[in-house]
Amino acid sequence: METVAIVGVGLIGGSFGLALKQAGFRGRVLGVSSERTIAAALARGAIDEAAGFEQAAARADLLYLAGPIGAILDLIPRLDALVRPGALVTDAGSTKRLICTAGRGLRRALFLGGHPMAGKERRGVEEADAELFRGRPYLLTPSAAEDLETPAAREFVEWIRRIGAEPRLLTPEEHDRIVALSSHLPQMLSTALASALSGCAEAGTVARAAGPGLHDMTRLALSGWDIWQDILETNRDEIVRALEMFEQRLQGLKQQLAGGLPEEEFRRGAQFARQIRNSG
Repeated sequence: METVAIVGVGLIGGSFGLALKQAGFRGRVLGVSSERTIAAALARGAIDEAAGFEQAAARADLLYLAGPIGAILDLIPRLDALVRPGALVTDAGSTKRLICTAGRGLRRALFLGGHPMAGKERRGVEEADAELFRGRPYLLTPSAAEDLETPAAREFVEWIRRIGAEPRLLTPEEHDRIVALSSHLPQMLSTALASALSGCAEAGTVARAAGPGLHDMTRLALSGWDIWQDILETNRDEIVRALEMFEQRLQGLKQQLAGGLPEEEFRRGAQFARQIRNSG
């Protein structure tokens, strides 16, 4: 792998470029983004040079699509006329079913769906961090197991390990069901909590009295609607099911509290919180 092209050099794309370089990648990293973003990415050292989309697709051994889901879905059908035969195309989208269906249509290049489980509430290449992926799962959704046996895919997976991430395999359907619970549900709960508190009569006093707990619980509510609109649209069914599951649990907690103290719920919650922190 000598040339990597990152389409969408924001937080994730910029961090991927920085992480590759820190891990020892000595090839060229091309960036496709707005003029302002490209200038910032060059200044940060996340990319080596700017390129247009068509030029980048034609030169890249690895084409890394790191834009919003809608943009990824728009770009994939254009790739067969542009990419080098045998190139690897991957993405960093937060949902996988529609993206992987589109990727299976490529003929001149192999598509390997991906989703690094890393991020921040702040976006942009200015927030990019070479350590962003370290210790984090990197979910891969191949169309078939043999896709991972190609030289390009094996090399890409090795670079995922070199940047400190942990490759984990799922089908696109499994991915969207799991991330609805592990990522999308927490976002919805954080948003709902912040929105509910903003509408209460004591909102101003609550904000001034907020401690670390409320700061932690509302951190995800800072995430941008422009990103989440695509996620909600492409994983609506699984997110609704996750919310229904939580709604039932919350109703049960309310009933327990009305009749006593929910000690067992606290124990169960603490046990899973420890499991999350101990999972490797």
